[in-house]
Amino acid sequence: MPHNNEKSIKARGAFFTPPAISDFMAQWCLRNADERVLEPSCGEAVFLKSAVDRLRNLGAQGTLRDQLTGVEIYEQSATLAVKRLAKCRAAAAILVASFFDVPARPEYDAVMGNPPFIRFQSLSESDRTKANEAALLHGVRFDGLTNVWAPFLVHSTGFLRLGGRLALVLPAELLSVNYAAPVRKFLMDRFARVALVVFQERVFPGVLEEVVIVLAEGEGPTDHFELYRAKNTSELGKIEPKRWIPVSNSGKWMAALLPSSIGELYRKSVLNEHFGALNDWGETNLGMVTGNNNYFTMSIDSVRDWNIPDRELMRITPPSPRQMQGLTFGKHNWNHMYRENAAVFLFRPSKENLSMRARGYINHGENLGVPNAYKCRTRSPWWQVPLVKTPDLFLTYMNHVAPRLISNRARVRHLNSIYGVTLIPELKRIGIELLPLATMNSLTLLGAELVGRTYGGGILKLEPREVGNLPVPSVNCINTCSAQLRALRPQLAKAFQYNKIDGVIKQVDEIILRRGLGLHRSDVDGFREGRNLMLERRLARSGKPR
Repeated sequence: MPHNNEKSIKARGAFFTPPAISDFMAQWCLRNADERVLEPSCGEAVFLKSAVDRLRNLGAQGTLRDQLTGVEIYEQSATLAVKRLAKCRAAAAILVASFFDVPARPEYDAVMGNPPFIRFQSLSESDRTKANEAALLHGVRFDGLTNVWAPFLVHSTGFLRLGGRLALVLPAELLSVNYAAPVRKFLMDRFARVALVVFQERVFPGVLEEVVIVLAEGEGPTDHFELYRAKNTSELGKIEPKRWIPVSNSGKWMAALLPSSIGELYRKSVLNEHFGALNDWGETNLGMVTGNNNYFTMSIDSVRDWNIPDRELMRITPPSPRQMQGLTFGKHNWNHMYRENAAVFLFRPSKENLSMRARGYINHGENLGVPNAYKCRTRSPWWQVPLVKTPDLFLTYMNHVAPRLISNRARVRHLNSIYGVTLIPELKRIGIELLPLATMNSLTLLGAELVGRTYGGGILKLEPREVGNLPVPSVNCINTCSAQLRALRPQLAKAFQYNKIDGVIKQVDEIILRRGLGLHRSDVDGFREGRNLMLERRLARSGKPR
């Protein structure tokens, strides 16, 4: 669905599909010369063009107008679609309309295309209602956090004849995000055969979004899907599938990307009595939301410039988690950032005892327009940031390589650039001391790749509603291994200082996985291989070195 205006393309979630992908999908979808094809959200008819080539190879004659239909909301794109098909002496019925305004009639042997990747919030209330109603006709309900491609897929199935075939390019978040759970379940319930094609490399030029090809046919349900792993588009049609049975139809499918032996070992190990979830240790919460970090966070220089009294300041972590190295953030770390003139203070005066200096800084903020920010204008007074409890641990949730738990020895508060973990009282001492180190094992880090989701650029994010499921060693496991972990801390601190994280992981694996869980060395190597496979796959698409 290309468009001349790049910003418009991004806003519409529309991206040009490489012909190698559309040709592959057409070859899979179309098996007889007389079959009918629908391309919803057709843009310039990339998929219809591939359908023309495939149908003619099967023996179809003429313009094929009675066999080809496209739906496109933008008239300019629809005009270009007609011209594209005319160049190959073909024609199609192109409807200029929103796909959700087109009633579903089971008239097509195949539906294939590339739906828009845009958030529901980007649609008008009327369009959101239509999308939800189209999905509800098939018994699928979505919440407001979903993406347009999800109801788009569900609505597409209503156009298929009995036994028809669906082929769509979707974001790879289908495998991992919570809001895609209804789609995962729907696919398994609706079709007799479901196949996924995933890529190691980026296959859409200039687009960071990772994609997956979904191929589905027949009348369901099924209890498994087939997974094809391709390095790039040159391997399409040349790879053998792997059969994978999800734990539940709606559950995440990320584990399917692992070799079967590692996936099964992971499933068993996280149920081991020596392992549990982060939720077992305490509560994870978001940090404070200021509404304008540049204004509310202050360095010592800006504090002195405005002469803000100590009582109207609060010590915080640096706004960027990148400034927090290692597994401990102590008073000496905070003092170092203080001397480096980092923003380690939060301006947070009291309503009851407001100094004249603070009043001057508030007036300065009003002149800058700070009260107009959404978070500021919805609280009273606008300049008082709501507090969250001081955590025992910090957790990095946007990660290039690996998430880290960090002991809050400095006892400072945190902003929403990092999560906070408040431990159960009886677990505080050992949790603060050893949990950050113990979680630097390959099983936990593999779990992070499976629990989290990948964003453009290869960033791994642990979502607030999912981070509590992160698999971590149990308190019994850490108690058993405590002496070895304590002995290891000094040399690991130096390894972190020099960014030698792989060496840290190997040593923690020996303690937690080998001694604590009693796993065979081959199993530990398997977890390390699985975690590295997921990491390299993620970073390969980012274009960044490990």
